[in-house]
Amino acid sequence: MIEVPGVTQVEIRTTSRVRKPRDPSADRKALEGVAHVLAIGSGKGGVGKSTISANLAAALAAAGTRVGLLDADIYGPNLPRMLGVHRQPSIRDGKILPLEAWGVRFMSMGLLVDQGEAVVWRGPMLHGAIKSFLHEVDWGELDYLLVDLPPGTGDVQLSLIQQTHVAGAVVVTTPSTVAIEDAVKAVSMFGKLEVPVLGMIENMSYFVCPSCSARHEIFSSGGGEARARALGLPFLGAVPLHPDVRIGGDEGRPVVLEKPDSEYARALARIAGHLAQRVSIQTIGIG
Repeated sequence: MIEVPGVTQVEIRTTSRVRKPRDPSADRKALEGVAHVLAIGSGKGGVGKSTISANLAAALAAAGTRVGLLDADIYGPNLPRMLGVHRQPSIRDGKILPLEAWGVRFMSMGLLVDQGEAVVWRGPMLHGAIKSFLHEVDWGELDYLLVDLPPGTGDVQLSLIQQTHVAGAVVVTTPSTVAIEDAVKAVSMFGKLEVPVLGMIENMSYFVCPSCSARHEIFSSGGGEARARALGLPFLGAVPLHPDVRIGGDEGRPVVLEKPDSEYARALARIAGHLAQRVSIQTIGIG
């Protein structure tokens, strides 16, 4: 104890009251003009989540909705390549103007750094980047802002949900057991963060031989749908594996628009429609 001249006795009273923990949601700010923020996530990398995100955004835009796409994969931004745009965004009145391609407004760290340059940041810098992409970009009036998350359950996911209200999440997987096990972890994460999961998508579900039309289930089949049902989640649909999907991504031409009559493009368009329905159901509180 510290001795204080003239003080001979000290009485200390304690109570059982504790300070209420700070609510992380207190930092959440609605994005002006944006009706619904939707997270596109996966537990595992390599399942085609960014390909799905780009094509869902393009399909929704083609259906007449106002769509934005945020590439939140700070370490591995691929959307500039997949959408075929590489120029830097401009600034107006202190806000970043998103670029537009295929009817979709989008923003990505890949637009701000040189191609091939690695982004080596710790968590606080990631948090700042997500905050800037949400609140310092002039997204304008949007029906949907899709956020393409990095794989896993890390800092970016937490930062997004702390920074703004997320109306719902979609989890992308492949039929393989490893991918599905990690997808379940992503579902669990969204549940803990009180973000409703609108459904699961099974990508690379099967391959149809162009010569004989035989269907080949390269990565197993049906696991995504079965797990979605087991978890009580909607299954939004299955997307087949096809070289055109990869070519479209490499060349910056979303296959859902370039080959709209193909089986894989129709599958993506159906999923976009199902997603819009789930958002509507979630909004009015009956699903």
